[in-house]
Amino acid sequence: MITERSAEYYAKSASSHDRVYDKPERQEDLAEMRELVADTLKGHKVLELACGPGYWTRVIAETADSVLATDINPEMIEMAKLRALPADKVQFRVADAFDLPADIGSFTAIFIGFWWSHVRREEQERFLAQLSKKVGKNVMLVLLDDCYVEGSSETVARTDLEGNTFQIRTAEDGERYEIPKSYPSDSALRKKMGSSVREIKITRLEYYWLLTCRLK
Repeated sequence: MITERSAEYYAKSASSHDRVYDKPERQEDLAEMRELVADTLKGHKVLELACGPGYWTRVIAETADSVLATDINPEMIEMAKLRALPADKVQFRVADAFDLPADIGSFTAIFIGFWWSHVRREEQERFLAQLSKKVGKNVMLVLLDDCYVEGSSETVARTDLEGNTFQIRTAEDGERYEIPKSYPSDSALRKKMGSSVREIKITRLEYYWLLTCRLK
């Protein structure tokens, strides 16, 4: 489960969140991933979890039939709304990815960008099980996240007994937060997700990876 401290950090960082996409060395990979995400979700009815300030919502909306973008933080939703995406295609809703409301709706695909790496290892299978229960089997799941690259990624501060790694982040008000942040290998992803999903396909670039699968 995402901790209250992590949620608090991201609420404080809503206005500056997209700076993570400004690093010059990552622009080529980002462009390739934007194209891949748009192509993968073309024609789908998409549920986006942990949408943040809507960077990837905008990308998905270019080709998807519809998008319901959700986040646990109202601050993130308000930032995402400032993008003025087409109201006939994109809707926003405050929702906890770990406890989706019963009336969340029906979808053909789920997109999770840069959030899976914040879910602790011991919580991942439970998350996938409840997701399948809420949205139904055979729905396509798309995960996008980043790889650890020395000199570009933030330093890992510690590792716990479960193998979760953590980083120290500083909010705009100067308060420091310890945030779970993992960098799983392809084999670790397949092993952790294999009992909950099928048809796993992984595309890995230098800075980012994209996984597609279907919920069991």
